[in-house]
Amino acid sequence: MRQPNRSGQASGAEIDLALFGALGDLAQRKLFPSLFHLEREGLLDPATRLLGLARQEHDNDSFRALVEKTLKLRVKPEELDREALERFLARIDFMQLDFTRPEGYAAVQEWRQEAGRPMVVYLSVAARIYGDICRNLQSAGCLDDESRVVVEKPIGYDLASSAEINDAIGTVFPESRVYRIDHYLGKETVQNLIAMRFANPLFGTQWNQNHISHVEITVAEKVGIEGRWGYFDDAGQLRDMVQNHLLQLLCLVAMDPPANLDADAIRDEKVKVLKALKPFTDDMLGRDVVRGQYTAGTIDGQGVPGYLEEEGANTDSHTESFVAMKTGVDNWRWAGVPFYLRTGKRMPEKVSQIVIHFRQQAHYIFDPDQRDLAANKLVIRLQPEEGIALEVLTKDSGLDKGMRLRRGPLHLDFHSAFPKTRIPDAYERLLLEVMKGQQYLFVRRDEVEHAWQWCDNLIAAWEDRDEPPRRYPAGSWGPVASIAMITQDGRSWYEDY
Repeated sequence: MRQPNRSGQASGAEIDLALFGALGDLAQRKLFPSLFHLEREGLLDPATRLLGLARQEHDNDSFRALVEKTLKLRVKPEELDREALERFLARIDFMQLDFTRPEGYAAVQEWRQEAGRPMVVYLSVAARIYGDICRNLQSAGCLDDESRVVVEKPIGYDLASSAEINDAIGTVFPESRVYRIDHYLGKETVQNLIAMRFANPLFGTQWNQNHISHVEITVAEKVGIEGRWGYFDDAGQLRDMVQNHLLQLLCLVAMDPPANLDADAIRDEKVKVLKALKPFTDDMLGRDVVRGQYTAGTIDGQGVPGYLEEEGANTDSHTESFVAMKTGVDNWRWAGVPFYLRTGKRMPEKVSQIVIHFRQQAHYIFDPDQRDLAANKLVIRLQPEEGIALEVLTKDSGLDKGMRLRRGPLHLDFHSAFPKTRIPDAYERLLLEVMKGQQYLFVRRDEVEHAWQWCDNLIAAWEDRDEPPRRYPAGSWGPVASIAMITQDGRSWYEDY
């Protein structure tokens, strides 16, 4: 019988979870803390077991001690319940394994034979060895018709490499049992975006080109490349963030209402958006796309090196650490509505948000000098603190103000609105959905490939032009050209942080 959680609901399904790359940054920083929180909330089935796999040498006791140390660093002290911690650590086994050598997988099968539960394989490793691990697990008899695999995006370097990796996974796992993670899709605010759009007639009837003038999506990072020079310089910000995250957010904003909340109903609508994305022509590149690369500057009062001064840097690199672009969705709902996307490293703030700009009223009766105020904005904040704000106009208070307008938010800050409720990390939700076998928060193969196709065309056009990225100082909002790009349309980036 499943363990009830604190709300009296059933826990996740009984599984064996094999985590490849268990000593890596993602596993230690996100996955083990998220799994612990599921334990603490009573959402792990009592029979569920966890197997950490890595190339380094550990035994069960030393690995459990390492996980405990990690949890003490990553989990708030008041949430590190000792009883829950002991239950969680007791679930964990460790196995040293060379992932590319088939002969080592007999030990994984021996571990599996003790249970007979569905196996979930989490690949927190380089995408180039996804296929090796899947084939080796199959050859060793570790998998059955209920086994699932979880893979991290980005998958591949371009459309061709993505197809090759997905083909390798697909020889072992059918699409119905492949879970491609984009952690943004697990965020509470993203879930609320779906609810807000499709549960509220107020927004549902306004969500089109008749009522929305333009959309902004910003994902800004304060950090630089954090020692990932080898990976990042090959990828760049377009592959790493636009293909990986921003296009998913764009799809959720722009998609038509799905027939229901089934996984494929939602993903079918997202694919339609990707198919309708405007391609970039040569004359648009100079006007509607800005590539940037940070130089030395200041973040939080501390000097930081430029991109070409980072440790191990190739000083001739033209890889972009910033991208801003204006694009559109060529369909009836969004005809003529520009989507402005912006993402970069070494920005002044860490912020991820979507801003929906509604059109002004056709007939305006208030002070002419305030006309620019007279439009509503819906601000959907994903980080640092999740929340939703609708900017509305009201009369300014005071006897001497006449009918002067003022702008103010109707604000839903999840931390303030639900002070006694811990906002779960995105990985907690995603891991729980994997255990339940539900795919609606995960990315289907054709989504990945349409996103790569659109990005590949842009990258090819950049390479044909062979222009270096524009410089911007660390601690700024990117190249001046990115401001000019939106200003030429009589607009500006929303930066009320």
